[in-house]
Amino acid sequence: MEIPKDVKIIDWTTSIIWFDADGVMYSMPKPGVPEPELTREETLAQMVEFKKIIGDEKRCMILETNSHSKPPKKEDRDFIADQLNQITKAMAVISTSPLSRMIANLFFGLKPPPYPVKFFSNEKEAKEWIRQYL
Repeated sequence: MEIPKDVKIIDWTTSIIWFDADGVMYSMPKPGVPEPELTREETLAQMVEFKKIIGDEKRCMILETNSHSKPPKKEDRDFIADQLNQITKAMAVISTSPLSRMIANLFFGLKPPPYPVKFFSNEKEAKEWIRQYL
């Protein structure tokens, strides 16, 4: 993904976040930054901060995954899924590698979310698909 020049950038722990004019949230991993192994308390604290950024309404999201992603531990998977359920209207996932696609498929396959999720190989198709949920 490419970050537009006219948006406010949110520098998150392992990713860069921005919103387009329609309110769609974009998130792309920071290059070369591995995902940290967070405790449940650290994950919850990050979600509290994240909810401050996005506000109270559910958002459409376009997320880019990377090959550094690791599948969450079983005990964290349900917790993360429940947190995402509270803030997500629809999610388009752009996979940058077969491994990242497999990890994302595993996450969403083991506990299917109540919101629509679809995988893409490029940003253009992801944008076209997510617009129907605005």
